[in-house]
Amino acid sequence: MSMIHEITAGAPRNKLPKRKGRGESSGHGKTSGKGNKGAKARVGKYIKRGHEGGQTPIFRRFPKRGFSNFDFERRFHIVNLADLAEFDDGATVDATALKEAGLVPDLKLPVKILGEGDFNKKLTVVAGWYSKSAHQKITSAGGTAQNLKGETFEFPKPKKKFVPREPVKKVRKTEESEAPAEGGDAKQGGEAKQGGEAKQGGEAKQGGEAKQGGAGKSGGAAKAGGEAKEGGEAKAAE
Repeated sequence: MSMIHEITAGAPRNKLPKRKGRGESSGHGKTSGKGNKGAKARVGKYIKRGHEGGQTPIFRRFPKRGFSNFDFERRFHIVNLADLAEFDDGATVDATALKEAGLVPDLKLPVKILGEGDFNKKLTVVAGWYSKSAHQKITSAGGTAQNLKGETFEFPKPKKKFVPREPVKKVRKTEESEAPAEGGDAKQGGEAKQGGEAKQGGEAKQGGEAKQGGAGKSGGAAKAGGEAKEGGEAKAAE
């Protein structure tokens, strides 16, 4: 049994081009395989991506959900340390120098230095960001790594991870712990607060004769038993 690669081994490397418009008997005459009229039969046809002949395309029929970080992604021009070997010792390598050397296409994006390759030159590198390996190789070679402001580049401090605290257990007071608090003489059983004679049992406030048992208010003869108002003969015996 022959394999497909053995059968096609004797076939020529390049196929002959299809001869279009060479008569109806060839099968590719008249319209040359383009069909009858329409935009696809014209010269210089252009059909935009996703066009479905006028019906609502698939990317508009599908619902849009979720979040994309495409618009907020940080983008850099990437340069490796191996590419900086062409600069001399003591040189300052910034985005302008990299563009002149052809290592970055333009100055629209900041530059990020990666640590691929060996590096043993003392350079002052000015870039937007560094990988940890690139930063270590630059400083170990005696060079300096600076940010876009010309200051010494420093990695941000790692953020503290949120550690959930254990819930505080509330200790309930037992009857034994409440007993000394209820029987204390100074706070709850003192004579001055609960049993004092001056507040609850004083004669001047609750048992005084002048307020409750006085003869002038409740037992006076002039108000309750006067003959002129209730028992007069002139008004009741007529």
